[in-house]
Amino acid sequence: MHCFCNFGRQKPMENTNKLHEQVTGISISDYAYELPDARIAKYPLAERDQSKLLVWKNGNIEDTQFRNLPEYLPANSLLIFNNTKVIRARLHFQKETGAKIEIFCLDPHEPADYQIAFQTTESCTWKCMIGNQKKWKGDRLKKIIWIDEIEIELCAEQIDPETNKSLIRFSWNNSDFEFSRIIEQAGSLPIPPYLNRETEQSDLERYQTVYSKIKGSVAAPTAGLHFTEKVFTHLQDEGHELAELTLHVGAGTFQPVKSETISGHEMHSEHLYISRDFLNKLIHHTGKKIAVGTTSVRTLESLYWLGVQACQNQEINIEDLKVLQWEAYRENGNSIQANQALKALTGLLDKHQTDYLSASTQIIIAPGYQFRIVDGLITNFHQPQSTLLLLISAYLGDDWRSIYNHALAHDYRFLSYGDSNLYLKD
Repeated sequence: MHCFCNFGRQKPMENTNKLHEQVTGISISDYAYELPDARIAKYPLAERDQSKLLVWKNGNIEDTQFRNLPEYLPANSLLIFNNTKVIRARLHFQKETGAKIEIFCLDPHEPADYQIAFQTTESCTWKCMIGNQKKWKGDRLKKIIWIDEIEIELCAEQIDPETNKSLIRFSWNNSDFEFSRIIEQAGSLPIPPYLNRETEQSDLERYQTVYSKIKGSVAAPTAGLHFTEKVFTHLQDEGHELAELTLHVGAGTFQPVKSETISGHEMHSEHLYISRDFLNKLIHHTGKKIAVGTTSVRTLESLYWLGVQACQNQEINIEDLKVLQWEAYRENGNSIQANQALKALTGLLDKHQTDYLSASTQIIIAPGYQFRIVDGLITNFHQPQSTLLLLISAYLGDDWRSIYNHALAHDYRFLSYGDSNLYLKD
């Protein structure tokens, strides 16, 4: 394995413990704002790219439409998209007693790999959230579904009802069908809870990005919902480049911060998948790197810290790569440049003779964080007192409040189906 890190120039990060204390001591009440229910977009606009776009650059705000996005980007920008696809993760069963049980699939457990789990043909086990858990009482649940006019019995049972109620084994009586087909037919799309409505037919298309490919998310990377083929053509005409990564968005993205300070909040773990070609594009691109959505931000910044791990431990196993919640505020990464970290990851791929990197991340990006890879971002408006708002504040500083006040005063639509922002610094 080639090592691209200059260890001789590393210096211990000063005040690392102080930074950790500063970040963990952040009071979530400082990131509250009043969001009237009427400002939450319950449905998308008829045309994706007709949404409003708020452009913030170095403290200045301009209002436009999303279709004009390419004209506001710095020359030769690289836009980075999360190509994950939302699965129909909500499964509803009814017991013979009439009790209704909802099973919300979160992550595959056995097999643990998303692609392999979706390809299973008889059974698989998932980590799930259970609605009406007390009524289940460990029974084997059954549900009849139809695929291509063929009747299939889908069963769900708790692996260990006494100690681990979240592991659910699914089985079905026809090995001609993979789990991806089963869940597509049996499940419903999990739209955000703050929409306060049931999933409708239109959501099946509009709560997916037009470039979604890799199944695994239970929530959409909503910054990407505004893109259309016309916008992509416009981007390329303006000379911008495009790249894709995969981060499967977990239900924890909606989890509110309930503790007074963020030290008491546990970030959810999410799985990322990166190709060698993507890493090489990041390494060699000379223009600005613009993340489309907070999921792309978390993935890109996690790549830096994974690369730091590869720099600091040349014997690390590629299967052990993961970013812990507070790692960015404790580890010595300041002396390692972004490209050094990324090249260390390509060296790790060389060592393991693979072209793909899979890892998990719990990274929390909050005020005090130093961005290593992301130069700008496209995102929607986020919930008050959320970790997503903390991420935005980490990039914008105190300007996040003036931006949100401007949006509220100028009829912007908020949250998943709402309007968009472009944030840029020189």
